[in-house]
Formats: sequence, C-alpha cells, structure tokens
Amino acid sequence: MAKKKTIRTIPQERTPVQEQDPRERAKNFTEVSLGYQRDDALREADRCLMCPDEPCVRGCPVGIDIPGFIKKISEKNFQGAYDTITDTNLLPAICGRVCPQETQCEGVCTVGDVLAPVAIGRLERWVGDLAIKEGWANIPYIERNGYKVGIVGSGPAGMACAADMAKAGCDVTVYEAFHQAGGVLKYGIPDFRLPNEVIDAEIGKLARLGIKFECNTLVGRLFTIEQMLTEMGYDAVFVGTGAGYPSFMGIPGESLNGVLSANELLTRCNLMRAKEFPDYDTPLQPGRRVAVIGAGNTAMDAMRVSLRLGAEKVYCIYRRTKKEAPARAEEIHHAEEEGIEFNWLTSPVEILDDGKKNVRGMRCIRMELGEPDDSGRRRPVPVAGSEFEFEADVVVFAIGTNANPILGQTCKLKLDKRGYIQADENLATSISGVFAGGDIVTGAATVIEAMGAGRKAAAGMKAYLGLRDTDVVYLPERAGGTGKLFGIDLSERGYARVRIA
Repeated sequence: MAKKKTIRTIPQERTPVQEQDPRERAKNFTEVSLGYQRDDALREADRCLMCPDEPCVRGCPVGIDIPGFIKKISEKNFQGAYDTITDTNLLPAICGRVCPQETQCEGVCTVGDVLAPVAIGRLERWVGDLAIKEGWANIPYIERNGYKVGIVGSGPAGMACAADMAKAGCDVTVYEAFHQAGGVLKYGIPDFRLPNEVIDAEIGKLARLGIKFECNTLVGRLFTIEQMLTEMGYDAVFVGTGAGYPSFMGIPGESLNGVLSANELLTRCNLMRAKEFPDYDTPLQPGRRVAVIGAGNTAMDAMRVSLRLGAEKVYCIYRRTKKEAPARAEEIHHAEEEGIEFNWLTSPVEILDDGKKNVRGMRCIRMELGEPDDSGRRRPVPVAGSEFEFEADVVVFAIGTNANPILGQTCKLKLDKRGYIQADENLATSISGVFAGGDIVTGAATVIEAMGAGRKAAAGMKAYLGLRDTDVVYLPERAGGTGKLFGIDLSERGYARVRIA
C-alpha cells in the first residue's frame, strides 16, 4: 500500500518548464513555452496530495477529475489520464495552454497554501499533446436518437455543447462565420500561445464524433434562428457566437488611419495569415511605434504580435497599476521579458493627426487610484496638469468587446440592455428550443468558462428534448436516495427504446 503523501514528503519546488529565449521568440511566432517532458510530468504529478475534498475540481468550470488524471500520470497510465480528462473536457491541449489556472484549479490547490501549487495546467497540456502525438481519442459508442441540433459559433462554448449533444446521439451541425472553425481560439490567440495545429487536431476529434462543420456561414444573414427551427428542421439550437464586437473610448482621433481594434489586428494576423505577407495576400499596416490601450490578455497578445511584425517600440497604456491588470501574470511577465514598455496609471485623451489623416502620436494624462468602483478595483482619477504626448504611428484598442448585434437584429431573441442574449438558469432563451451560453450571454470570460456554459446548455437541451442524461440521473448525491418506483429512479421513466418495423 502506497504511503500517504504529506506536504513535507512531496517535491518542494514546482517543476519548471523550458521556454524560448526572449530575444529569439520576440522575432518569431513559434510557441513560447516548450511544455513538459515525460520526467517533468512524472515529477510534478508526484506533488499532488490527492486531497479527499478535491478543491481543484470545484475550481474547474467543467469539473475535470484533476486528482484522478494526475494519479493516472503517476501510475504511468498516460492514456488513462487522457480518458479521465476528456470525460468532461475534449480540448485538453488547448485548455492546458490558455486557461487561467492560477485563478481556477491551481488557485485553490491545497499544496499552494504552503508551497507553489501543483502545475495542473502544464500537466493537462502535456497529456493533451501526448494524445495528439499518439493519435488517442475518447470516442464513446453513440446510439443515434433522430434529433437534429444546430450550433451557431465554433468557439469553446459551441464546441463543448456540440460534443455533449453528439455523444447523446444527436445529429449535430456547427455553423461558423469565418472560413475556419475554432472561433476566438483561431482568430484571437496567436500561434506563440496556441498553435493552429493544436486547435485543428482537437477539432478533428470532434469531427470523429460525427459533428459537421459548416464554415463561411453567417447565421442571421444567410438564414435566421427561426428558420433553423422551422424550414431547416432543427429540434434545438445553441447560440455561442461570443462577443467580438470591439469597444472604443470615443476620444478625438479614433477615425485616423493607423487606429484599429485588437480584434482586427489579431484576426488579420492569426486567421488571415497577415504575418506571412506577401505569401498570403491579407494586408496589415506595419507599425514602427505601436501603442496598445488596455492590459488584458488580448492587449498582451496585440503587443507581442506587433513586436513580431517588426515594431521598433511597443507601449502598453493602462489607466490602473500592474496589480489591477486583468491579464494573466504569466502573459505580463512574458511581455516584459520581450521588451514591451508598460505605462501604468496612464490614460489616452486624444490621438494626434499628422495633417494627412494618419496617426502621429497620442496625448495622455497621468492617473492616480481613488476609491473602489463596481468591479472592486480602485477607480482611476486624472491628475490635474499631468498631460503629455508621445510619438506613435499605430494605436490599438484592447479595452474589451461587446455583443455582435447581427443576431439581435435578425431574430426575436430577448436581449438585455447591453445587447447580450438573456437566458435562464438552464441557459434557455426566450425562443423555445433555443439555448445560448458563453460570452454572448455573460460578456467576455475565459475559454474554460465558455466551455462550462456550453456543457450546461447541453444539459438543458437534453432535458428539453427528453433525452436520458446519465450526468444528471447518476449524480453522486442522488445515489441511494428517494424518488424511486419499484427500485428504478423516477428520472429513468420513459426512456425505453421502441422501434417500429
């Protein structure tokens, strides 16, 4: 019998991961983190205490059995670890790279109370990458039920919902407005954080579940949600279009040449391959001195992309301090290593014209932190007489996004005052049979939170369609409980398969 581990008997130091040298990686789009090797993964897995109360599972928006998959790694049952993860998350190689583990599973890790928390994200990525290399896929037996389900949007929420509905036996079609599936994973995250080949490999596994992807299809223009439910014969529809409509500040000079949103910059560079111009014909105005407004993960991506596209100087302009920046600490650290110049407590007031409708610079004002606002962060307050100017020829806004108005304009879905889709606790919308989740309901969130919403909506869709859902019927707290008839759980009533010759 294995001796019980304690905080004193596990490896005390978090296993480091190799990374590209900052001076080299700032010139290429190759992935920054090189990931764990086999021995690294085994050593880090040995740091898990296998806590009986499993706080890390509760910290995961999709409820991955984290101690379970780490135990499999320790036992060198690597495919078993993959099967454990993919019981709830079909995209481990993606989530292991881009999820904010430090505020989710790792943020509540018991080891982290005394030492550095277990590197759960790095272990998940290692298992996911190994599965891609070895060709593993967790494809269950699927009994078709005759229901037809449409998914609008192929981002994290749409893919998670599609996977659960396909496993339930539905005929699932995913509609994507762009020419490649993946949503924000493809257009919004650069290769140096999430390589395209990883996204394609994970999407390929969804296709093996029988899910069909229809790209270049803008729902709301080619056809409406109502038409999907009527003329096109869908029994249920999930809307997971995200919130990719960019925000601006409304300051003078925003219409000048050289001003763009981070979404446009990243989409052109990542999805439309502008970084490989002229081999690909997507133009992207190169900047010599680039100012990016904002300090979230998208802002970090925009700054680091600009550097790799050849900018001599890249500035981060943010009205609060580093402590309040919403980006992951790892992303800020990488940006600092690569030479990004951070201007904390600084807010733009005007973008300056060179006289030919081009950007020549920006006028900013210094800020100081006052009382907390609704977000809980201290409100930035302008410092009188502190305005200054600096030179820039490209200004990028990365201050958040809003709901794209197309669906709201073309269907009868009830929206909230901000333009996001209203949904109940089961993510059902105002149209019967239509569910929605992810950023289009909550506003900007993380990849794994969007996936959690997709899975929650799938549970609601299965209940709506009357499909048996073992995740609901066999919940641990129901085992041995009341609500049975002749020894059969009442939730199992009416699920006999009847075939008529």
